[in-house]
Amino acid sequence: MTELTAKTPGAGIFPFEIGGITAREEMPEAMTAIAPYKGREAEASAALEAAHGMALPAPGRSTGKAGARALWFGRDTALLIGPRADASLGRHAALTDQSDAWIVVRLEGAGARDVLARLTPLDLREGVFKRGHTARSELAHVAGSITRVGPEAWQIMVFRSFARTLAHDLDSAMRGVAARAGA
Repeated sequence: MTELTAKTPGAGIFPFEIGGITAREEMPEAMTAIAPYKGREAEASAALEAAHGMALPAPGRSTGKAGARALWFGRDTALLIGPRADASLGRHAALTDQSDAWIVVRLEGAGARDVLARLTPLDLREGVFKRGHTARSELAHVAGSITRVGPEAWQIMVFRSFARTLAHDLDSAMRGVAARAGA
């Protein structure tokens, strides 16, 4: 009988480093979409804060910190990354487990913004896209999510079926940035 072994979307693909910039897979315990019921946004935000220490994020923003973060994930939707969503949230919002749907990659190092600038039309300059800002956007030719989590650190998410595509696109952009810097 064949034994199946669970693997992360980035197993055998990540991590890698080029020109001092690293791309590594992050593996949160859970990812849960939170869609507050109509008229229950304040209650859902209060329940999220009581259970996980963070409110629902405003559009284009994230709340929380490493290990427990909520991202704006589209109109009337947030994505809780890290802890399993407390059941109490279900009284105020529809909860959908997204844990197996996405690959989460951290891109970090001097020049990481330049790498992303080759892949997305977003304006990622410090004064425009600050720490805690997040956006759903095109990443090369794949839909994804980009969140600034540090001065030179970004969290990138795409559907897990695009893990190799993401790695290829990051590798190409990282090589281009390194070559331009003479690394």
